[in-house]
Amino acid sequence: MTIESKPLASFGGRWTYGILIVAFLFVLMPFLFWNATWFGRPMNDAQIAKALADRTHPREIQHALAQLETRIEARDPRVKEWSPQIVALASDPVDEIRVTDAWVMGQDNTSQEFHHALSQMLNDPNVMVQRNAALSLVRFKDDAGHAQILAMLRPYEMTSPLSGTLDTRLKAGDIVNPGTMIAHIEASGKKNEVRATVPGTLIRWLADDHANITAGQPLVALGPSEGMVWEALRALYIVGRAEDLADVEQVARAAYGSSPQIGQQAQSTARAIRDRSSS
Repeated sequence: MTIESKPLASFGGRWTYGILIVAFLFVLMPFLFWNATWFGRPMNDAQIAKALADRTHPREIQHALAQLETRIEARDPRVKEWSPQIVALASDPVDEIRVTDAWVMGQDNTSQEFHHALSQMLNDPNVMVQRNAALSLVRFKDDAGHAQILAMLRPYEMTSPLSGTLDTRLKAGDIVNPGTMIAHIEASGKKNEVRATVPGTLIRWLADDHANITAGQPLVALGPSEGMVWEALRALYIVGRAEDLADVEQVARAAYGSSPQIGQQAQSTARAIRDRSSS
């Protein structure tokens, strides 16, 4: 006795549609993420106004600022309408917004409102805000941020934000950016994240792993990032002083693994400083 087998239903059509949908999602999701995070996406006036008024989405505010920067660079006179809001963001509670704002205000060196706001930002509690303000002030031919600019060529010592037991997460040679988690500090039974405040390379820990540390104690030394060094050298080309030569020449000798382009800029900056000093 033979048993006839029934033909299996074909899944070809459903599998084909499923594969196409998955493939589409693989393309769509990165695009949506890119579109949401890319500050180059154009915004019209209404979108900028909405973004600046929406306090719940800081990245949209940064996006709007980036768009205003593009308009400033294009010498669009209508940007002046946004000046009061741009100045107001200098005191925004979100660090990333103030960092972006400080950079944007430097693109219009004809605005006395921006000049004054940037001068105040040199005392901001966030070091990246201070640095961007210092660099922007150079565009106003103002060297009030000279100390912050020179510090960008040197290792930066992060201090502990609180007292507790240190649990290091990174090692010497690791690259960090602002926001990179570098350690935990356990206090009162709670693990608190410690994040890098500047970009750079971890040189060494200034406190032992699992040691008890106090708030304000030096925690870690970070070598300057090439991006920070590059911007500092460009600024010092304009406002550098004779006493800055030792730091500039150290960079010219390829300190911290600098690229050839960094070394060339350091040499140009050193020559400009010497020319000013001799004259």
